[in-house]
Amino acid sequence: MHSPQLPPLPALTCAEAQFIDCYLEVLDQVGRINPARGSDTYGALRAAQALASRAASLRDALVVMHERGEAQIHAATLARALRLLDGERRAGRVTMPPARSS
Repeated sequence: MHSPQLPPLPALTCAEAQFIDCYLEVLDQVGRINPARGSDTYGALRAAQALASRAASLRDALVVMHERGEAQIHAATLARALRLLDGERRAGRVTMPPARSS
């Protein structure tokens, strides 16, 4: 049985793809640190430690884009890629959860 085929990612430069991947990794770490969603300090500590290296990778991806003359961020195209890579769910972990009604 074949799994349903996902829509293809938009055409991205290698640097843009690296930018998206690194951005999502940063989101994942910040989501794990979020005190409104976390459950233990050790997991948050590990995520905070990983965040520094993920942020450095994100910076490096942007440096490559800048050095190659990719001066513009094509927000619509990159947003489409983020949605296809589950970016909305991953970004949602960074926000506050809905308030519980009493």
